[in-house]
This record gives sequence, C-alpha cells and structure tokens, in this order.
Amino acid sequence: MTMQPSEEMEIVALLSAPATYACDGRVDVIETHCARIFLACDEAFKVKKRVKFPFVDFTTLETRFAACQREIEINQPHAPGLYLGLRRISRSDDGRLNLQNIGETVEWVVHMRRFDQSAVLAYVADRGPLPSSLPHKLASMVAHYHRSSPVSLGSGAERMHRLVEQLTAELSASGSLLSENDVSTFGSLARDHLLRHARLLDARAASGAVRRCHGDLHLGNIVTIGAEPVPFDALEFNEELATTDVLYDLAFLLMDLDHRGLRGEANAVLNAYVAEAPLGSEIAGLGCLPLFLACRAAVRAVVFLERSRQRHEESVRSNLLGQAGAYIELSVRYLQPAPALNVAIGGLSGSGKSTVARALAPSIGLAPGAIHLRSDIERKRLAGYAEEHRLSSDYYTAEMSQIVYDKLIEKSVAILASGHSVVTDAVYARPDERTAIADATKHAGGCFIGFWLDAPAEQLIARVDARTGDVSDATASVVRFQLELDVGAISWHRLDASQSSERVIEAALAILENFMARFERCS
Repeated sequence: MTMQPSEEMEIVALLSAPATYACDGRVDVIETHCARIFLACDEAFKVKKRVKFPFVDFTTLETRFAACQREIEINQPHAPGLYLGLRRISRSDDGRLNLQNIGETVEWVVHMRRFDQSAVLAYVADRGPLPSSLPHKLASMVAHYHRSSPVSLGSGAERMHRLVEQLTAELSASGSLLSENDVSTFGSLARDHLLRHARLLDARAASGAVRRCHGDLHLGNIVTIGAEPVPFDALEFNEELATTDVLYDLAFLLMDLDHRGLRGEANAVLNAYVAEAPLGSEIAGLGCLPLFLACRAAVRAVVFLERSRQRHEESVRSNLLGQAGAYIELSVRYLQPAPALNVAIGGLSGSGKSTVARALAPSIGLAPGAIHLRSDIERKRLAGYAEEHRLSSDYYTAEMSQIVYDKLIEKSVAILASGHSVVTDAVYARPDERTAIADATKHAGGCFIGFWLDAPAEQLIARVDARTGDVSDATASVVRFQLELDVGAISWHRLDASQSSERVIEAALAILENFMARFERCS
C-alpha cells in the first residue's frame, strides 16, 4: 500500500486521542528524532517516524515492522515486564484508523507498560544529585548487559574508522550551523587516536570485547524500577551501530553524566565497572576511552542537529543547534592530552584515605578521572572473596601484604600505560612500599605525587570503631598495632586528617593544582 503524505498525521491524531484507549485520561506525547511515544493510562505506544537519515531508513512499512520486532526482541531480556508486544494500526472499510485489527495494516506499534517518567534517570539528574548508591548499581547493570551480549567477530579499528568518518561527514555537512573549526578538529584528533590505538582496538575485538550492545545507553534510556536501574530502548534499527566495543557502549553513559556536570558520578561508574571486570580487559582498554567518549559526544551533536532540522520555530531550532555545538566542543576536549598521574594516598587506618581518594579521582587526568585502586579491595580479590566479606588475620601476613602491594603496582603501571591516571590508596606504612610505588610510576613514564594523612591516635580508633558497611577489615586493635610501627621519614605531602574531610580534600586539591602547574610534562 502506498503511503499518503497525511497518513502519518492521521496516526498521530488517532494515538493522541483519549477515546482510542479503554481508559479515561490525558494522552501525553514524547517525541524523538526517530519516534513518537504516546502515554495513555498505564500503557505506552511507540510509533516509528517515517524518516530517512544516513543511519536509519523508516520510509517503508516493512522496515518499520522489522525495527519494531527487533526492538521487542533485544529489550525484553533486560527490561522484563516493560515490553508487552506488537500492536497494529489498521484502516477499516470506512477509511478510519483503529487499534482493533479491523482492516488493512497501515502501521506497527511497540506496545509497552508505562512507567513513571520522573524515574527516568535523565529527569532524576535534572532535579538534583543522583542517589549515592546508583553509580555502583549502574555499573553492575552495564556489566551484566555486556557479559550476556553476543560476541561479534571482525576488526575493531575498521569499525571505529567507519564511525569516525560517518560522524565527520554528517557534521561537516551542517555548513555554518556548527563551528567548522570544532568539526575539523574533532575529525583530525579522532583520526589520530584511531591511528595510535588501531592495534588495541583490533586486539580487543579479537578477545571478544566487540558485542551486540545496547547501543544507546544514555540517562534518557534508563529508568529506576524498585530502586534498580533498568535499561530500555536499545538501538534496534542499525546492527552496525549497536555492535561495538563494550567500552564504547559504556562511554555513552559516562559522557552523558559528564555532560550534565556529574563528573564524580561518571568517575564512580567507571571505577565500579572496571572493578567488576565483566570481560577482564577493562584496564588495557582505557587507552580507547578518549576516542569513545568523543565519538559519543559527536553522536549527540548529530542527533541534535537532526532534531533542529525537524523544527520550524526559530527559538527551538537555535536552542537545539546550541546543544549540538556544545557536544562538539565536548568531543574536542575529550581528545586533548593530559599527563598520566599516580596519586598515592597513605596513612594509618581511620585517617580517611579512601574518602579523599574518591573525592580526588574525578579531577585527575583524562575524563572522567582517575581509576581508584584500594588495597582493601585488592586483598579480597586476591583471596577470592567479595568486597563485603570479612577476612581473617590469615590474610594480613607480611607475605600477603607484599602480594597486595605488588598488585597495586602492577595495576597502576597498566593504567598509566593506557594514558589514564590512577589513585592508589593503601596504608603505605613501610618506607620501601612508598619508594616502590613512586619508582614504578616514574619508570612507567607517569607523574607521581604522594599524600600522607595524619590524625591523632584516639581519632583514628574512634573512626574505625564507628564504621559500618566499610570494605576495610581494620579494627581498633589493628590501629593500635599500626601506631607501634616505625613508618620512617615521610617525604610525601603531609595533610592534617584531624580536620573535616572537606578541608583535607581542599588542601590536597590545592597541592595537586600547584603540582600540575609546575609539571606540564613528567619525566
């Protein structure tokens, strides 16, 4: 059947009318560049727009039907209960459209269970800070998605090359709508990154890191249901775009958080994902992350550019183009170099090392900040236990501690080799432990700076006694044992940890800023 120009608007009128549904109430409409979603009572009906872009063609009923089928197939396993099935819009003999399967099919609809729009993370982020537990839940959700995603064989570098060229061409075609300098700079820097990391991209593909992922994993496609994040609306219309390196899939979420001013949350998600190690190649893959983040920002620029072309109101178009321009600027920033820095934080148990480390990490190095390594967690991983497991004293021998500190050095060197920065968080009571981490950093070509947190004995003991749900196994007796140790001369920057954590973090940041101003390059 040949589509009439007015038919799409007939469908919009049908699905916008409350009388179409077996319930009373207003119908809310959400519009994207590729679809319209009609929210009626406790249901949602999603219709593909009859559009054609370089990355999607929805101009025929057949392609829209295939996309609807695929959307349900790939989303139901990860969002059980949300995707109810396919519905069809028909035209009866009297020429009217209906949802009752009466007459010839003119459109296909994805039928979903409606959820609270205020629970979509894009709205949650706009209202205020995300819940503190959410970054770890997000990382676990993404890790589970990636572990269960089918592996795809092929070249990782060639796949990214096609993407970069497509993005550059689409952005360049905008003419004067976007900054020609930013678009050109993005293309030049992205190609340079591709050249330098082609072998890594191919190695990751060969090891199974390229998979059929979500493909569109930003905050607008994640909803909290029962306090748990649930992904929906995975990219269904282009297998090429959705089949990619898992870190490129994660990069959309990281970029979206960062773009919204939530660098700390982005850093926490990255750290939790790397810690969960769903594929085991996450640290080595960090070298690709700047390119992945930049391309994700460029994708959003293309989306906002396309949205601007669909709108006629000058104020709306101007706003959309402004957002596209902001994303291109962000993509260029992601591709700018930054020194690889190892910030070691030492001090006796209860001095607040981990609190300071978590706070410093987002502001160090390449986006979205440094990887945080913690000796307490590494010890439990080496022992084969979960973070919440309490280890016995058998795991706190001198021999085991040496293995833990060696593992911290091994991982920190690997992170530095990827071009990223790292924060290593451990007691570092022995002079040789402090010397070893500093020397390893310098041999790896990274910058090193150490902090030592001081606090009175009674305060250390009180803090340890007050802990609940902490990864550390330290007790008051452990602190008393540490207080008897001869830590030797400490050349690291000493911070008064008897103050509030905010004051300690402020002091550390000031020292870091001064350090980086004096060392643009580290030898």
